[in-house]
Amino acid sequence: MKKIPKLTLIGAGPGDPDLITLKAVKALAAADVVLYDALVNTELLSHAPQAEKIFVGKRKGAHRFSQEEINKLIVDKALGQGHVVRLKGGDPNVFGRGAEETEYAENFGISTQVIPGITSAIAVPAGQGIPVTRRKVAESFWVVTGTTSSGKLSGDVRLAAQSSATVIILMGISKLPEIVSAYRECGKQNLPVAVIQNGTTEGEKAGYGTIDTIEEVVRKEGLTSPAVIVTGEVVKYASVLAGYYDEEFLEDEFLFQNLNLLPFLGR
Repeated sequence: MKKIPKLTLIGAGPGDPDLITLKAVKALAAADVVLYDALVNTELLSHAPQAEKIFVGKRKGAHRFSQEEINKLIVDKALGQGHVVRLKGGDPNVFGRGAEETEYAENFGISTQVIPGITSAIAVPAGQGIPVTRRKVAESFWVVTGTTSSGKLSGDVRLAAQSSATVIILMGISKLPEIVSAYRECGKQNLPVAVIQNGTTEGEKAGYGTIDTIEEVVRKEGLTSPAVIVTGEVVKYASVLAGYYDEEFLEDEFLFQNLNLLPFLGR
């Protein structure tokens, strides 16, 4: 009996394989085909032992398939094999082009479902102890893409830089000089910044500084993509900065030099 074609779009979370929803695990167990991205932790594929698994790439500079090819592959596999799970890092509708894929499939009469994922915009800062909002510190947060489809810095970064909100910039490490420039134009040279690479995974690395120092921090620490950039006063509450206001910590000049924290102390 031919199976009914179906597409389930799943958010795989920020990288830690435990940060996936129970509903997503159940959908993987029922999949006939799994199309997964480069940012997906491959441990999650064990939840679909019976399914055909196809790596489709989609990391900057290393696209195994174009978006158009992925769309066509979804339709071909759904019509030919039944239930296709599209497994995407983070949440599929946070800069994941999820809506494009579901709309394309629906044009061919394929039923679709979206299972949200934990977005790296919130989970990665949280993994470092950074709350994206905090009472009396940050009343809101922006999530902005650093790089638009045309390869340019998003104009929203300049708007966000003018606000008092926490700003989380995804896919922005290659645009860091432009981001820094946008904040400097707003007179925010001393605003705390964190850059977190491979957040929630065993390979997680982070660098801390200010708008004026973060480029040097990133260079010194060798931070690259995939990375999440966080700007705002909430960065001061990161776990690595715990005790920042305690006198015994303030006396440890060596500690702060090595954590790139001297700019916070005005030294």
